[in-house]
Amino acid sequence: MNRREFLNRGGLAAVLLAGPPCLIPARALGAEGGVPANDRIGVGVIGTGLMGSGHVSRMAGDPGVELLAVCDVDRSRREAALDRARTRIARVAGDSPTRECAMYNDYRELLNRRDIDAVIIATPDHWHTLQAIDAAKAGKDVYCEKPVSITIEQGRQLADTVRREGRVFQTGTQYRSIPTVREVVGFVRKGGIGKVKAVFTILDPLAGFLRSERFRPYAEYVKADAYAKVYAPATFSLPAEPVPDGLDWELWVGPAPWHDYNRLYHINPSPGVVPWSFCEEFGAAALTWHLSHSTDVIQYAIGYERSGPVEILHPSSGEYPTMTCRYANGTLLHFVDHWGQVKELYHAVPADARLAGLFGGVFVGETGWITSMSTGGPIEGGPADIWDRIKLATREVNIGQNNHHANWLECIRSRQTPSSDEEIGHRSASIGHLAFIADRLGRSLKWDPVKEEFIGDDEANRLRSRAMRAPWRM
Repeated sequence: MNRREFLNRGGLAAVLLAGPPCLIPARALGAEGGVPANDRIGVGVIGTGLMGSGHVSRMAGDPGVELLAVCDVDRSRREAALDRARTRIARVAGDSPTRECAMYNDYRELLNRRDIDAVIIATPDHWHTLQAIDAAKAGKDVYCEKPVSITIEQGRQLADTVRREGRVFQTGTQYRSIPTVREVVGFVRKGGIGKVKAVFTILDPLAGFLRSERFRPYAEYVKADAYAKVYAPATFSLPAEPVPDGLDWELWVGPAPWHDYNRLYHINPSPGVVPWSFCEEFGAAALTWHLSHSTDVIQYAIGYERSGPVEILHPSSGEYPTMTCRYANGTLLHFVDHWGQVKELYHAVPADARLAGLFGGVFVGETGWITSMSTGGPIEGGPADIWDRIKLATREVNIGQNNHHANWLECIRSRQTPSSDEEIGHRSASIGHLAFIADRLGRSLKWDPVKEEFIGDDEANRLRSRAMRAPWRM
């Protein structure tokens, strides 16, 4: 019997009757808008970098949550996370009693705690699948940052394990939970622009990342110009540097192939998120940056969020000028380097159309077109009567106005399925993996989205998986 079951079955009454009278603050019993202590969800956060620190603040500030633990292999980060958690918990809790938030270096120690009901995983990509599977097997519900895997077979194993263990799983693709984006997705899904003929989204080449200022001192090792048309992450031989004091580098690398420490993998403090994402052993390039968000929204809108394409068409085939996925119903997903190519190469929207932002796509149907991007201004579309048809509450996309965490917490209580469950997370990541495999092989591929295998292509099928470094295994 877990903590909540014990309390719900009369354990609280037994404790109160067994001893002398005691004073319990009203907020602890649910008065004044508080949440009774026995109804709070015990949460631990694994990975406390820039993304993880945001999760720490979100959980510590939720009156329905008890943030019980933070975990990071970098001592400076976990200590900073613990200080942030304690400060925020104290401010939110007021006179309501709370248990102490602890910190850990090894996530397995956190998972051993029986009072932790759920975990948030915000570690580098190469850890996502293993930690999520370990958490599910330990009886924890899981919120996992995207992408949920760095190989197709990892994602499939994750989805199967979560279902088998009966856990509540939410992928961190929160853009689908923004009200305006949901309205656009629903409009497209219900035929608002007729049959969707094509969708466009950005797939960044690796060079854009490698040309940033942080890589300049390592130009002889990272030849950025060579990756101007390479989309998949790559392997780099960077020079070994001294491991910073307090960083458990052995555990940071974990199940990935060994690399000596270099600050480009783990910049501390980091000037931006995912510094390791260019390296295929640790990250997934554009899939890490924003593509998981885009594919999640796009497949949701076209009705393939639990499936996938049947072909990946490489530009070398001459059929389309950029990497393209074809779905069974004929819809095409074109990857472009920048939004100008939607007009210049495909002539899919008017020349004066304003296309900007990321985390979504441009949908082109029989009766119009519409965008779902965030960070680039309002939703755009045409023809002019499309706004009468869709009747948006607002065309502005407010990123902070999403209920993604709240949906996960609600589903932990109700045992319902969250908006971006394990299968959706796996299928969203798979699109990027498929594009990367086609990019590496330099040719088109046929894909069976049911069996999740390439048709008649042993070479491509071998790229669906990779071994883990001993002694790690799933």
